[in-house]
Amino acid sequence: MGAEFGRRSGGQSRISQWLRTRRPKDTDDEGGREALLLAAAAAGLPLAPAAYPAGYRCSCDRIGCPTPARHPVSFAWQTQSTTDRGQIERWARHQTEANFITATGMVHDVLDVPQSAGRIALERLIAAGIEVGPVAECGADRMLFFTATRGTPEDEDEWWPCELDCHPETMDEHPGLRWHCRGSYVLVPPARLPGDSGGVRWVRGLEHPLPDPLTLLEVLTDECAQYAGLAPEHEGAGWPTRG
Repeated sequence: MGAEFGRRSGGQSRISQWLRTRRPKDTDDEGGREALLLAAAAAGLPLAPAAYPAGYRCSCDRIGCPTPARHPVSFAWQTQSTTDRGQIERWARHQTEANFITATGMVHDVLDVPQSAGRIALERLIAAGIEVGPVAECGADRMLFFTATRGTPEDEDEWWPCELDCHPETMDEHPGLRWHCRGSYVLVPPARLPGDSGGVRWVRGLEHPLPDPLTLLEVLTDECAQYAGLAPEHEGAGWPTRG
């Protein structure tokens, strides 16, 4: 109720204050960047190099790149992704401007929501005493909730496709909640985005254990539905559905 009142009255939400006081320092220096990447790998997140911003454009050769600075460098990113410390150190030191992606569906999934909905959901989850894992902000428009994966069971016959599944090439079609699981990826902090769109940074760090995604899903989908209703251009798109 308090979160809804804050959103609809225009008042400042408690989560906005919390984010400002708890946000880790940005790490523009190479040592800080490498340390954060190694910490992500040590937490089990498989990493691979990604494109980076070149002014307002992408570092890749693709003209009119649809996801500038947000995609892997190699088409073999799924097999290339690793948690090997030595390999990540080599990448970080030889590709000093590169962003990094983490492949989802191996160790972790990511619930990717509009930032305005994510901030209110985060406040609700914390207030309800629900364990929330690592959370990152991606630019000025998205928030990433890192969870344990449900995409790689021991018995492949038990793998369940979800109507919320999101793959990189379909992200523009899903302005609401995106579920990154097997076959998808997200940028991992620290990462830079083109122009003035900001970067990717931790709001809650990797010291927080990965929760089951289903423990967060109800609150996140509820806030995404509210977001869809408040944003006319997104009406009816609180979460993706298959045609």
